[in-house]
Amino acid sequence: MLKTNCLGSWLGLVVAASVLWPATLINGYDKEMTVYVDAGKKECLYHNVKVGEIIDFEYQVIDGGHGDLDISFALLDPIGLVIVSDYKKPENMHQHEVQKEGDYRFCFDNSFSMFNRKTVFFELIVEREGDQNHGDDQWKDELTGLTPDEYYEMKVQDIMDFIGRIRMQLTKARQLQDVLRSHEARDRNLAEANFQKVNNWSLVQISAMIGVGLIQVFMLRSIFETHGRMHQLWRKLGI
Repeated sequence: MLKTNCLGSWLGLVVAASVLWPATLINGYDKEMTVYVDAGKKECLYHNVKVGEIIDFEYQVIDGGHGDLDISFALLDPIGLVIVSDYKKPENMHQHEVQKEGDYRFCFDNSFSMFNRKTVFFELIVEREGDQNHGDDQWKDELTGLTPDEYYEMKVQDIMDFIGRIRMQLTKARQLQDVLRSHEARDRNLAEANFQKVNNWSLVQISAMIGVGLIQVFMLRSIFETHGRMHQLWRKLGI
């Protein structure tokens, strides 16, 4: 009878995990976005962060138009002090522990470029230290009706640790997939730009070859046509 009760309680705990686990994701903030920064322009984004939270910010230039894959970046606190600053970098990642509550500014600067618009992919993660263990109190509330024997028999702490590890691994896997996707977009844009350059240069070279060939034919014909105007010109020049 005890085994049946434990099994039922264990199943109830797993169901509670499926309900409570997504709630742990609500306390953090995770945002992915692709922005366009026009030539000579500066684009800034704002996000409110509280004291004690940690900012994880990663960006990557996936399209540079006809120019280099680079962008300048700056992270500023609520009073306008620069926390981190990058100048003309293709990608980078920063982590900052918040000491002042307020709206933090994330700025991409393309003012150094005169003609090329930049496409930038970035991911912003804001979480509090120890968020992976958040929700333990909710778990304890769910377990208030269990006897000590049932509590220890189910090894609740092991289950919570296991679910926490799954959550962290899934989050890391999703972030890795996002990074790989941004790399793929950057490589595809770079390949398409190189393809266009090769086509343009090939067209120029073919046109030059055709033009040179026509000039050579015209010059040879003018040499052997003794009654032509060009032949008389060659004679006057002594050629």
